[in-house]
Amino acid sequence: MSVTIKDIARLAGVSYSTVSKALNDSPLVQPTTKEKILKIARELSYQPNIAAKKLVSNKSKTIGVVWPTINRVALSTIVTMLNEEIEKSTYSMILSISKAEVAINMFKQFQVDGILVFESSHEIHNHSNTQIPITLIATSDSLYPSIDLRRGDAIYKAVEYLKSLGHRELAYIGHLRNDNDGQFEKYFGFTEALIRLGLNPRSEMFVNTEGLYADHGYQAMNKLLDSGYRPTAIVSGSYELTQGIIRATKEAGLRIPEDISLIGYDHIPQMGELEIPVTAVGVPSNLIAKTAVEMLFRYIDHPDEKPIVQRLEPEICIRETCRAIE
Repeated sequence: MSVTIKDIARLAGVSYSTVSKALNDSPLVQPTTKEKILKIARELSYQPNIAAKKLVSNKSKTIGVVWPTINRVALSTIVTMLNEEIEKSTYSMILSISKAEVAINMFKQFQVDGILVFESSHEIHNHSNTQIPITLIATSDSLYPSIDLRRGDAIYKAVEYLKSLGHRELAYIGHLRNDNDGQFEKYFGFTEALIRLGLNPRSEMFVNTEGLYADHGYQAMNKLLDSGYRPTAIVSGSYELTQGIIRATKEAGLRIPEDISLIGYDHIPQMGELEIPVTAVGVPSNLIAKTAVEMLFRYIDHPDEKPIVQRLEPEICIRETCRAIE
């Protein structure tokens, strides 16, 4: 039989309303009483009834998160940080890796208080009349509050930094898809940087991985090494691609950064934990999570506010994989 608030109240010797306030982290409950109630709830493995909470406070205290995958390190890192940020506000997170439309319909049934969606803006336009606040991550959309990670600017900064070190023969190894806005932004950022910085873009500077995982990076790096074009520096399109590039470079008997410099997209802590700590570019993952949750909660509290696009500034985290050349 499931544990109820009445059970906790009886054991704690307090009223039902005091238990309810304590479980919702209300400042109206004395800290010692609150800790006693929470301790009993943990010991009894109490699970709140979402529907009942909704009836009492008009809030389910849950956030739905629509995510493309948890198989990529950067995405799993960001969604973990999202969960941490959501829990700081005494909310719980429900994660779905289903298609956006399927996930949002499920979240409506759960009566979540808000929804975070990574990309997929084109998939949710038929939900524009939903009463549940939606915030988009890694895209720009006039219908919804959204966070632009400026991926093209990030790659531009990577090229600019490499040029400042004396590099002029560069290569971009990434998924060159024009049907994926995020990947196309990176490709465009690299191309724009070459043109504006006078580095003469040529076809051999672009290697299409046709995917974003380590083996795609490994195969693409081998293709580059076999092509006869030898850049002095490489910009990689993702964390996993960077892993594959390092492996292929090592197998070819080349050293990073002595023989070739490397910058990887995805500003996550794991870039510094590879066998050689990699210089990374992008918006820091903790900033993405914090900004997304703060934006969603703002629109939960003020649903009539006009949606805005918040553009976050990419940063370079300099580590050990780039060196200056003459």
